[in-house]
Amino acid sequence: MSKHAFIFPGQGAQFSGMGKNLYETNPGCKELFEQANEILGFRISDIMFTGTDEELKQTNVTQPAIFLHSVAAYKTIADAKPDMVAGHSLGEFSALVANNTLSFEDALKLVSIRAKAMQKACELNPSTMAAVLGLPDEKVEEICAAVQAETGEIVVAANYNCPGQLVISGSIKGIEIACERMKAAGAKRALVLPVGGAFHSPLMAPAKEELAAAIEATLFSTASYPVYQNVVAKAVTDGAAIKQNLIDQLTGAVRWTQCVQAMVADGATEFTESGPGKVLQGLVAKIEKTAVTNGVS
Repeated sequence: MSKHAFIFPGQGAQFSGMGKNLYETNPGCKELFEQANEILGFRISDIMFTGTDEELKQTNVTQPAIFLHSVAAYKTIADAKPDMVAGHSLGEFSALVANNTLSFEDALKLVSIRAKAMQKACELNPSTMAAVLGLPDEKVEEICAAVQAETGEIVVAANYNCPGQLVISGSIKGIEIACERMKAAGAKRALVLPVGGAFHSPLMAPAKEELAAAIEATLFSTASYPVYQNVVAKAVTDGAAIKQNLIDQLTGAVRWTQCVQAMVADGATEFTESGPGKVLQGLVAKIEKTAVTNGVS
């Protein structure tokens, strides 16, 4: 039997004007936006609708904004009954609202804590990320390990986005050395990204401690539908396991390719992306050519 997966985007999907249409046309969404403004203590909706790219790029704005847009879009789908859910990095929080593990309010508070903690960790350790295109995953992992072993610099595989597209994360020096080696090994591109830190690497350890305390203090209910979590790339429904995987995600890799493959193996044939942009639809199409993809924003 074919199954329907709902998927939720992560950081980078933001744009000025995001969510404005939902706010203006759907009373339930408007209520959600106003609730978010109250919880966060500032009018995030104003920044989403009219903010500059620079304002929207700030981690403490970007993460709650994408989460809010994703959940609001999901709530416009009448009778949404996913067979499974997944989110890319930050998107995992949206997925956990969709499968009833977390309340909207609790998830938004955790997203806000996560964003601020990550920002602080970025300021502690100047670091970055780079996109590597056109090399097998194993080759990228091998080069990262060699650079770490030889230089003592942190460089790890961070986002397995789709076959031939892997993002690495680490210290500025480590990433520069790794990029040179990736190109020498035949990568089509090894491009440093305009991000302020090494997300999904050991350099996020200070943020992990802070987020772990907040997650442990939050009620996680048993999931209504399985969530395919980034760090384990398999279906999870147990609240305690979901908590641990969400904590580990900050310093662990986003195994998006493997998550999609696992969902397909478990029967998913249709993937609906809920939230800003169409990035995940594009990645799913590259991972599983037979999958039907669509989106709601």
